[in-house]
Amino acid sequence: MKKHVIRIVLMASILSVSVSCKKETAENNQPKQTEQISDATIYNLDKEQSNIDWRGYKIFKSQNTSHFGTMNFSEGEIGVKNGAIVSGKFVADTKSLTNIDLADDKEASEKLNQHLKSVDFFDVEKYPTAVFELTKVTPTEQGDYNSTLEGNLTIKDQTKLVSFNANVKVTDEQITISTEPTDINRQDFNVNFQSPVENGILKNEMTLQISVKANVKK
Repeated sequence: MKKHVIRIVLMASILSVSVSCKKETAENNQPKQTEQISDATIYNLDKEQSNIDWRGYKIFKSQNTSHFGTMNFSEGEIGVKNGAIVSGKFVADTKSLTNIDLADDKEASEKLNQHLKSVDFFDVEKYPTAVFELTKVTPTEQGDYNSTLEGNLTIKDQTKLVSFNANVKVTDEQITISTEPTDINRQDFNVNFQSPVENGILKNEMTLQISVKANVKK
C-alpha cells in the first residue's frame, strides 16, 4: 500500500513538472511588441545576397536523415541608430522554397518541393510570405557569435518569439548578419503533417539559418 502511494505521488510530481515545463516554454515564445524608432538610418535588404537555409529531419535528428534547401527574401530593411541595429523586418517568399539535397534527382526534387508547398506543410498559396521582425539585438562576447537576435517569427499566421546567435557587422554602407543554425518547432506554426511510419517519422524540429546583407538606403 505504501509503495503504491509513493508511485502515485511520484507520477503526479512528474506530470506536474512536465506541465510546468510546457507552460514555461509556451510563455517564453510569446511574441513581443516591436518599437518604432525615429531618426534611424535605413538599410535595404540585398535580395540577391540574402537567404534562409532550412533543414528538416526524419526519425533521428541527423545529417543522414534530413532534407535541406533554401528560401529567398522578397523584401526587408534594417534600422540603425548610433551604430547599432534598432529595428529590422525581413519578408520571405515561401513560394521560393526549394530543396538542394535532391538536386541530382529532378523528379524527386520537384515532388518534395510541391509537397512542402502544399497544405500539408507551408500552404504557400494561402500563406505566400513568412516574416521575421527584430525586437532586440544584444551584443555578446561568448562563443563564435558576437550578437543575439530576438524577434517575432510569423509562419502561416502564427507568430512566436525566437532567438538566434549571430555574427553582425554594421558599417556606414552595409550590414551583414549570419546566424547560427537554430531549431524551431514546426508545430508552433501549424505545420503538423506526419508521414506514415513506414516512410519515416518526421521530427517536429526544423533548423533555420539566416544570412542577410543590406545596403544603406541612398
